[in-house]
Amino acid sequence: MQSSSNFWSCIETLKHDLIKNKRVSNVQRMSEDTLIRQKFDVEQPQEDVSRQVVIERIEKEIKQMLHAIARGEPPKLSFLCRTSWSSVRFDQEYGVQLHQPSNKQCSEDFQAKMTTVTFGWAPSIKKYALMVHLLSVIYRLVHTNTFCTKRDIYYQNPELFGSQRHLDEIVDDIACLLAVPRRSLHVTATSKGLIAGDLQYTEADGRFVDCNTTSSGILLTSNVDGITNMCSHAKFVLVVEKDATFQKLLDDNIFTQLGPCIIITGKGMPDVNSRLMVRKLADTLQLPTLALVDADPHGVEIMCVYKYGSKSMSFAARDLTLTSLRWLGVLPSDIHK
Repeated sequence: MQSSSNFWSCIETLKHDLIKNKRVSNVQRMSEDTLIRQKFDVEQPQEDVSRQVVIERIEKEIKQMLHAIARGEPPKLSFLCRTSWSSVRFDQEYGVQLHQPSNKQCSEDFQAKMTTVTFGWAPSIKKYALMVHLLSVIYRLVHTNTFCTKRDIYYQNPELFGSQRHLDEIVDDIACLLAVPRRSLHVTATSKGLIAGDLQYTEADGRFVDCNTTSSGILLTSNVDGITNMCSHAKFVLVVEKDATFQKLLDDNIFTQLGPCIIITGKGMPDVNSRLMVRKLADTLQLPTLALVDADPHGVEIMCVYKYGSKSMSFAARDLTLTSLRWLGVLPSDIHK
């Protein structure tokens, strides 16, 4: 009984600290952004890039391609390298984040590695063609305000892309090229994560979801950003590493033992939608978020991906990371106990 009381006391403390730190962080972030804009004359970053901006940036790339051809030069696409540590930095609020220099002076202060895909070099010709093709697909999706999954795009022409993984990498490269969140490309990913507990919300297509009514978890939607009307009386969010552990907690009726809470799993290494949902829950409900992972390097790595992000997805760190995530267990010290 004493340990249960201590647990809820810690949860309440975490909640108050989270709300307090969020306010302080917002004030500090506003001050830092103001100083950066004054020093480098940088425009204020947009959280959600409008459809018109995406269209204009695609048209700009195509115009540059046509001008290069007119000059008799091979066209090329250049963007920050997502696979190089020299292109990222660690941010206290957002974890591993891709550095986006906004002008020449910023670039000189932070030497980031660039990736160039050109039609003038044999090994990159196919990738250049695929990127241009996908730009045309994205342009049509954004222009018509429709969405499509990466899997649907792949199966429209599997011989062209070669593999689903190759297409996934190109989509992320285009997000870097246009300097927009991946959701702004109107290309979504099929989800694998599950969620259950004291939570109700409305999906983008108008479907009402009640996570209390499931005995095995509800599959996350592929359009997490379209979720609205979140409602919950939960005291905390529990991120679970494995599906087997997730199902075991449901079988043991965790909600009657710990009270109202939300549990979510990415079934191992989390996909983008699982990470988006964890961040959305924290931002919307302002609840403490705890991680339950194995006490081994792989478990710690998975927790760190939720908490600090990853190098390959560093360009979307603001939407995917949750640095306030706390490690509940299993701790190495628990093994000795």
